[in-house]
Amino acid sequence: MPSYKVKLKYKRKIAEGTMAFHFEKPAGFVYKAGQFANCTLINPAETDADGNSRVFSLTSAPYEDDLMLATRMRDTAFKRVLKTMEPGTEVTLDAPHGSFTLHNNMSVPAVFLTGGIGVTPVRSIILQDVHDNVLHRILVFYSNRKPEDAAFLDDLRESHAANPNYTFVGTMTQMEKSNREWHGETGVISKAMLLKFIDDLTLPIYYIDGPPTMVNAMRQLLSEAGVDDDNIRTEEFSGY
Repeated sequence: MPSYKVKLKYKRKIAEGTMAFHFEKPAGFVYKAGQFANCTLINPAETDADGNSRVFSLTSAPYEDDLMLATRMRDTAFKRVLKTMEPGTEVTLDAPHGSFTLHNNMSVPAVFLTGGIGVTPVRSIILQDVHDNVLHRILVFYSNRKPEDAAFLDDLRESHAANPNYTFVGTMTQMEKSNREWHGETGVISKAMLLKFIDDLTLPIYYIDGPPTMVNAMRQLLSEAGVDDDNIRTEEFSGY
């Protein structure tokens, strides 16, 4: 897989404790929505035992001009260097990797069950799908503690308005800690919540990504609902 040196264009806060980093897209760089990159810092000012490389979903959709990576900002050497990085700084991207991409059969619905920073590949897939006017029936269930924590909430809501085949279901689990209004679902993603929007749970292909505990809980929920293992695709975000 080729490596590319890419320059930071700018960075921005996208939710509480979460930032997006926009890089120049190299000429000829091609990827599928949902794939990821291995990002390596070049001669960082500090390092630690975890090293200078991390894996990030390519959060940008392939049609967009920038390459975007987004991450929770934890207190590690890698994240501290990333947070203070000036525009024009180069990093190395080894990419693209991964098969967490949308299936081809348009007659089979796609259901995304995602939480927290697990939303990064989902943003790429949904925005590309809407841009290409693909005819898949797509539902996104996106769980966060509160709206302040929910990265790309507006991107995913706006896609909903643009495409009649697309349904967005946001849910919040700790609204008592929020200062914002919320008129969507509350509580964890459950079988009852899925059944509000899906008549037959065994028909779609499911894409589950988020923290390992959520991935395991969703896999168990679907398994108990009779969903075939072959129709479940997962990607875990272990929170580095």
